[in-house]
Amino acid sequence: MSATLVSKSERAYIQASLQTTPPLRADGRSLLDFRTVLLETGVAPLANGSAKLNIGKLAREGGGGTEVLAAVKLEVEDVESGDGVDGGRVACSVTCSPSAYPHLTSNALDDLQHDLTVILQQTIAHPSLHPSNLAIIPGRRAWLLNLDAVILVDSGNVVDALFMAARAALWDTKVPRTRPVAYQAPSVSKNAVKENQDSMDVDQGTSSLDTRDMGRTAADFELPDYWDEGEVLQGRERWPVSVTLNLLPPIHLLDATLTEEASVPLRLHLMFSFPSSAPPTLQSMRLSGPGELDLVYLKSCIADGEKYARGLFTALESKLREEDVRRNAKARDRFAALR
Repeated sequence: MSATLVSKSERAYIQASLQTTPPLRADGRSLLDFRTVLLETGVAPLANGSAKLNIGKLAREGGGGTEVLAAVKLEVEDVESGDGVDGGRVACSVTCSPSAYPHLTSNALDDLQHDLTVILQQTIAHPSLHPSNLAIIPGRRAWLLNLDAVILVDSGNVVDALFMAARAALWDTKVPRTRPVAYQAPSVSKNAVKENQDSMDVDQGTSSLDTRDMGRTAADFELPDYWDEGEVLQGRERWPVSVTLNLLPPIHLLDATLTEEASVPLRLHLMFSFPSSAPPTLQSMRLSGPGELDLVYLKSCIADGEKYARGLFTALESKLREEDVRRNAKARDRFAALR
């Protein structure tokens, strides 16, 4: 997805540097090293969950790094009218800031946004990852989870950054606790009805439209006020991470910069989920670039990608749990100050 243009001589030089022994990268990293990753959650106060992620901001090369902002907003949908889906649904959207891609035309930018949205939507909204607590009232009300991501800066490896930011925002998401309520019209006793009829100087016959003895009920819900703003998405440990293998057979490299992306013929995007009580799952896979890939080599890349993704997943989850502790302590202090 890189749109950076490099000359043939520059491409040849970069490829030769990567294939030397030991390999040489412009920023001094090894082929499998990531740039510095900075992550912060809870950056959008009006969202139900949010995160801001930057890859490479502190690196000597790559400028300000790749930066992605992701936010989750929950909306109530009416299942009965057909607007929603029983059990809730997930909708993803990716927007690319024009300042991040000043060299792209508006049509090319739209195409990039569409491609990234499709990758994120098809992966995150897969039924195997669906949170079970998006239902409010079965058959009546459900939550629509809107996951919106904005790419602020692209300095390479934007797909991996996008999925890390999305996972952090979903991890940070709190679903408001709901309490079902029912309303029922007071019943009128038969004696009261008879006394009322006897006092009227009108026809005492019954009408097919007489609804005085009909109990009218309506189901709805209310939001109790809790200091922690709700409960986390169930199954949040299953949200996937992405690892991109930039392929220059027989080698591959991780976390490529823009010039490196423009110098390799193929990129393999692998999205892995690591459930706590089940084997790892390859949620989706995308291959981009003009080159071809041998099936045996593809299987080897998938096996390697699983190892890299597990390491990335472990590091990211550790950081997210640290963010949980920080934010919960801050929320408790704020709640105590209001009492």
